[in-house]
Amino acid sequence: MKELELLKQEVENCKRCNLYKTRTNIVFGDGNPEAKLMLVGEAPGYYEDKKGLPFVGSAGKLLDTLLGEIGLSRNKVYIANVLKCRPPNNRDPKIDEIERCSPYLFAQISYISPKIIITLGNHSTRLLTEIDIGITKVHGRVFKKGEKIVMPTFHPAACLYHPEWLKLLREDLSKIPSLLSECNL
Repeated sequence: MKELELLKQEVENCKRCNLYKTRTNIVFGDGNPEAKLMLVGEAPGYYEDKKGLPFVGSAGKLLDTLLGEIGLSRNKVYIANVLKCRPPNNRDPKIDEIERCSPYLFAQISYISPKIIITLGNHSTRLLTEIDIGITKVHGRVFKKGEKIVMPTFHPAACLYHPEWLKLLREDLSKIPSLLSECNL
């Protein structure tokens, strides 16, 4: 898709915030550009920054496993993050970084035009639902945003540190097949 490639080139040259100074690679997104399901994380981690791809570390392996459990794979979905550059020491994204980088995510969403967006973690959830409630209270709920369905859930990395959340993440993701069928996908 030409629009996505042009957008990626723009992100590669981005200096909207100071994260460009410490990145190894941008982490634009990966997957099927015509996917009807998009997953949105928060920011790249160490391995993502090294490879330039989202969710390639241990959290990515967990996500791949969970997607497989519901009959999906990376080549059927599109995966992106709110931030396209890794924050130092994997710290949380800052508000100004989200504000400066989110237009890229909104452009990706516009070009890909998914019917369903799964937000992984607090920052992507707050940005895409426009609701300021923590993930533990809002996970698994379905929000209608225009023509799109947005469902927040836990970030796989958080489940590595809080194993008790893994069951909740798995339950939330198990809703995806019925959401896809409701959208006739």
